[in-house]
Amino acid sequence: MAYYIGVDGGGTKTAFALFDETEAMLASVTGPGSNHENLDTGFDGAAEILMEGIGALCETAGIALADVDFTLMGLAGIDHPFQHDALCARLREKDLTRFEIYNDGFIVVKAGASGKAAIGFNCGTGVCCNGIGDDGTMLQRGGLGDFTGDCSGGENLCVAVVRMIYDELFLGLEKTKLTALVGDAYGFSAREDYLTLIARLEGPEAAGTARDLVGFFFEAAKQGDSPALAYCARMAERGAQLIAALTRELRFESSPIEVVLSGSINVKLENDAYLEMLQEKACAFSGRELRFIKLTAMPVTGCVRWIKQEFCGA
Repeated sequence: MAYYIGVDGGGTKTAFALFDETEAMLASVTGPGSNHENLDTGFDGAAEILMEGIGALCETAGIALADVDFTLMGLAGIDHPFQHDALCARLREKDLTRFEIYNDGFIVVKAGASGKAAIGFNCGTGVCCNGIGDDGTMLQRGGLGDFTGDCSGGENLCVAVVRMIYDELFLGLEKTKLTALVGDAYGFSAREDYLTLIARLEGPEAAGTARDLVGFFFEAAKQGDSPALAYCARMAERGAQLIAALTRELRFESSPIEVVLSGSINVKLENDAYLEMLQEKACAFSGRELRFIKLTAMPVTGCVRWIKQEFCGA
């Protein structure tokens, strides 16, 4: 029996899964985030997390690492060749062989597309837009935070929420329903109370606070809040620009072009207004017919599909 390992590494957690040649998932474990950019120990720390997770997966399945035919990883933070090469070197030093690493956005394409070529737009903690053309060419746009104008990720939204509330309470600018939603949830009575959100987002409560604020943001948009809807439009425009760029630079001969949406922002929240804007703008900017697919499978399943397509036979 052939064994394959898939790894989906993000900023907050990493999923490890073992598959057989039929693409059936035999075992899975979850570990901490493996994005080297979020770790004080950088590439060394990321390699340690990855190897510990792979070891735990093999132990759970009752096999040895030597029994694994191939390992494919989709990892957040692998945006440039030098990052790929640096992490690969650390893993080889730890005796990992027969593996390949890509940005995590590419496994979204493999997990959700009906064929080999498609575009994946992932909005989770961060943002990335990845495409694979008919000829196998792979390109990524976005994924570098403020440097590439990313504004749709959870981190971006948290900053936006705090800023909208700050603009109302401290600058006397446009009112937002977010003020009441957040104040009621946290029991805030004075405007200075809202400044504690910053400490919450930078402390041990960060993950829970971020989930709350993102939820409040989309609830405000659902209620027709003007500042929230304006930010939705900004998110949609930037996402559409990323998608359209890939439709122009990659070769897609078939129509419509599939666009796989993934990440909590795109698929797990009630965000109809934002998604409608995104789809409308992406079609307009690209001048192509697009078919949007919300990813329902675990992204890590894209790893085994890719292994079977490119590395170990279809």
